[in-house]
Amino acid sequence: MSLTQNIREKCVELGFDLVGFAPARRAVHADRFLEWLEQGHHADMAWLERDPERRADPRVVLEDTRSLIVVGQSYYTEDPPSDIWDDPTRGKVARYAWGRDYHKVMTPRLKRLAAWLDDEVKQELQFRAYVDTGPVLERDFGALAGLGFIGKNSLLITPEYGSYVFLGQMLVNLELDFDEPGDAKGTCGSCTRCLDLCPTHAFPAPYVVDSRKCISYLTIECRQPIEETLRRQMGRWIFGCDECQSVCPWVKQFARPRDEHWLSLDPNHAAPRLDELLGLDDEGFLNRFAGTPLMRPKRRGLLRNAAIAAGNSGCTDLIPALEMALQDSEPQVREHAAWAIDRLQK
Repeated sequence: MSLTQNIREKCVELGFDLVGFAPARRAVHADRFLEWLEQGHHADMAWLERDPERRADPRVVLEDTRSLIVVGQSYYTEDPPSDIWDDPTRGKVARYAWGRDYHKVMTPRLKRLAAWLDDEVKQELQFRAYVDTGPVLERDFGALAGLGFIGKNSLLITPEYGSYVFLGQMLVNLELDFDEPGDAKGTCGSCTRCLDLCPTHAFPAPYVVDSRKCISYLTIECRQPIEETLRRQMGRWIFGCDECQSVCPWVKQFARPRDEHWLSLDPNHAAPRLDELLGLDDEGFLNRFAGTPLMRPKRRGLLRNAAIAAGNSGCTDLIPALEMALQDSEPQVREHAAWAIDRLQK
């Protein structure tokens, strides 16, 4: 077998669901990315605008890059019981964050792939491996490697698993056999369900996300108080948002659960009780969420989000927990708790 086929089989052996190979070149949509930055759609995620050409072309990251190995891991799991997911006293967590931090699962797998590959090739292996953390336009190269196509919600949609897929890349100085780009695997056609459903109207145009309005950005990356108009539109999402994926016909038809123990559903993690979150101190936050993606917004951000969700719940039973949060050491938590109480009492 060719080296490319050997790599493909090794990736499957390591637990990846998808693997494709793309040439090292400037990303197809690099100019769109630069325009997106110029329009300020990245909000205050300043790291995205640092040396943008590094994101546009992997050869700027690793000069001798010849190929990209792109892997995908489905994270779809069974749905929570409706009595939990629809309970107004509970928050909602995006599906990808229901279990262990995916970086801690996929990155070691890529490192094992690199170690194996170093033994296989007869030249000095140069590589860089990234899982959502490096300067690579990963969805662009996922499409170029044949894993799927870019949907109108800007996500990579795969025919095998829909868009509930983690992506990882390895830049290598090896000449490999490339897959056909994924554009031929499907399109969104005339469907605009994702754009129409977005609660905060974060899509100014198809394929364009304005992070300043995106619930995923607001609940995870935003470090400032959230604009009051947007608070009312966030529903009970406390970490991320799956609205634009949940209505996608590709997701509805092809997403299916994976047999991975780190992806098993814990309803109390997918939809935690808001009164419990509002009562967490630093130690309680760490004990409950260490090793999970919910560490990202820190305690301050998660409790701020929980206060917003409580304010949108319509459940006055949450007022006592919000009143306790008025004594919190974090000004943002106090401010959003006061807003939530006022909203519930109107």
